[in-house]
Amino acid sequence: MIAMTDLPTYTGFMIRRAQQAHVAAWQREVSTEISSVQFGLLSVLAQRPGVSQRELCDALDLDRSTIADLVVRLQRRGLLSRERDGDDKRRNVLQITPAGTVELEHLRPHVDDVETVLTGGLTADERAELRRLLDRVVTPGRVPVPSAANPE
Repeated sequence: MIAMTDLPTYTGFMIRRAQQAHVAAWQREVSTEISSVQFGLLSVLAQRPGVSQRELCDALDLDRSTIADLVVRLQRRGLLSRERDGDDKRRNVLQITPAGTVELEHLRPHVDDVETVLTGGLTADERAELRRLLDRVVTPGRVPVPSAANPE
């Protein structure tokens, strides 16, 4: 039988707890209407105008039905537009709207606040190490590229 004191030794348990902390901080600091995944979707569209829904799936590591649902919600709010690709009618091309850009810029400083809430007790090196390790967990087999801030 697993004792309650053993739970923190299970990585999955700690990842779930970290996700709960993230959701609580997000709702408190950022928004109860726009999720962190929706913020990520808007961020990708701002950087890559004209991206397809399939490319969004890859960029955000989400399945097609989840992306389709997110796109519909954000489209209803006027934060993105969706059109059929002129060359490939099976492909939807997405653009962030001016209202979406305004919303994204409004959210950014609050998203930074979530970073502070979640990792404020860590040093810069510990934050970099945490991100590096989480990247290794979510991307098995990937060899991380060393950065100037995080040489390996």
